[in-house]
Amino acid sequence: MRILPLLAALVIAAPAWAQLEDVTHREAINALKGALQRGAHAAVDRLGRPDGFYGDARVRIPLPESVRRAEKNMRRFGMGRYADELLVTLNRAAEAAVPESRQLFVDALRQMSVRDAKGILTGGDTAATTYFRRATSAPLRQRFLPIVRQATARVGLAQQYNRYASYGVRVGVVSAEDADLDDYVTQKALDGLFYMIAEEERKIRKDPVGTASRLLQKVFGALK
Repeated sequence: MRILPLLAALVIAAPAWAQLEDVTHREAINALKGALQRGAHAAVDRLGRPDGFYGDARVRIPLPESVRRAEKNMRRFGMGRYADELLVTLNRAAEAAVPESRQLFVDALRQMSVRDAKGILTGGDTAATTYFRRATSAPLRQRFLPIVRQATARVGLAQQYNRYASYGVRVGVVSAEDADLDDYVTQKALDGLFYMIAEEERKIRKDPVGTASRLLQKVFGALK
């Protein structure tokens, strides 16, 4: 059975699907799963290692905004090393959490529907990443948060943050009720992960011949 008759009721961007008349339903779904898996694995491999976050300015996790307001004064008073230590350990915590995402990405692929496939194939350059974000953000957060907490505890991040925050409170630039640091790191880790998945997806769509399998070439190449 060809993909066009199968998905006729779902088609919005008909010209795009018309180019896929020679691609079977199974081929199209497998190609999309391949693209998602490729992007996800590349992102995990890149970020889930030492300096995966810290060594890449695009995803490096900065100090929380309230702490950054205090950083200048802290460096002026000779406390800059606390800021540097905190910055490194924020990113190390994210690097420790990212590898846990692999199985959740696999689960999301298994659950992808025909409607999801249509939306991804006829969507924009990061439609697959948008699907992943929608399908995995909540469980990823649940999986990441305790790992971040463990990582920050191992490296003494809470103590470092307390030094930083207590100084900020004294000079009136950090609120005593500031946001939870582990929640902050968790969200930044998720943002960086989806950023990297989107980068990989753009590469595949732009150059399916050079970056993907023959099946991906067939599907994404037809839509170029």
